[in-house]
Amino acid sequence: MNLEYQLYTLSAAYMIEHQLSDPLVVQLNNYLDELLQTSDSESAAKDLVGQIHQGQQLIMDFTKPELASFKKITEDLAVAYIKHFVEHSGSMVKPKRIDMDKLWSVHSYAGDYNPIHDHLVKSNMGISFTTWTKVPEQIGQVPVGDQKFSLYDSSGAIDGYINFTYGLNQLKDPENLRPPQSKFIKPEVGKLLMFPSWMQHCVYPFTGDGERRTIAGNLNCFDLTPDQLEEYKNELQSRNL
Repeated sequence: MNLEYQLYTLSAAYMIEHQLSDPLVVQLNNYLDELLQTSDSESAAKDLVGQIHQGQQLIMDFTKPELASFKKITEDLAVAYIKHFVEHSGSMVKPKRIDMDKLWSVHSYAGDYNPIHDHLVKSNMGISFTTWTKVPEQIGQVPVGDQKFSLYDSSGAIDGYINFTYGLNQLKDPENLRPPQSKFIKPEVGKLLMFPSWMQHCVYPFTGDGERRTIAGNLNCFDLTPDQLEEYKNELQSRNL
């Protein structure tokens, strides 16, 4: 007997993934290589939870011309994120002005990690992102599939991974028909992830040689005044958003 039915997915959150171009990754690495050599580079560690003992966390000046293309991509993706949130969730959201709030780099080595945390922005609504411009080759060597990997017996399957958590996970969840409330994602050069700033996440340590180089940032989403609304609509049209 064939039964007709509809399946409803009760979403907890949305995430955007974007692949940066190779030339842009090179441009970002060149900027960071120079920043690492600059004597007056400023540490971002005082405002970050990262336990980066071998490497550094540095403030990136997003007003620099060499970061203009990257900044525009993140702001355009944030506009797209809000648009898709409205379309898929059915929620009403007022038009927002997207402004970069903070941008920083994390240069981590063996043993460095980020405890579970969320991000704080100046606006009520916030969007955050992370991307990688260098990843040690040993990260991701153990296959990790939806249901094909195990964390038992010191597998090392998620060494160096980022883990996003949007609920409580328990061992009996599959038997209780409860979908996973977290997602492991392997760092890959040029992969950019955009997510709501409230979503908690952590980064696991890895072993071996090499630098895991991360760029992360926050975007403010401010309500528009009536005077700004028309200008905002014209800008979206010019950017085909």
